[in-house]
Amino acid sequence: MNDRENAFEVKCAHDAEVQFKAEARRNKLLGLWAADLLGKTGADAQAYAVEVVKSDFEEAGDEDVFRKVSGYLDGSADEATIHVQMSTLIAKAKTELMSEL
Repeated sequence: MNDRENAFEVKCAHDAEVQFKAEARRNKLLGLWAADLLGKTGADAQAYAVEVVKSDFEEAGDEDVFRKVSGYLDGSADEATIHVQMSTLIAKAKTELMSEL
């Protein structure tokens, strides 16, 4: 029984780590997408993407990331577009991570 419990705990820890990495990757991709919408490239785009990743540590959930990007875009993309992009990019991030494992 202990082996099953240990295996379950290891799996849960692994799943949580993969989810964390996927969300961080999604946030970076979202930041790059937002920067691209405003015509930013190179170091400026990368710097903003890092800001988006950091914004996820403000509170639980995705609303802190949404607010960061929404404020940055200031009407260049509506709420629905940003949420769709977040959903699309989390799927992309998970696919990329799974291919790396």
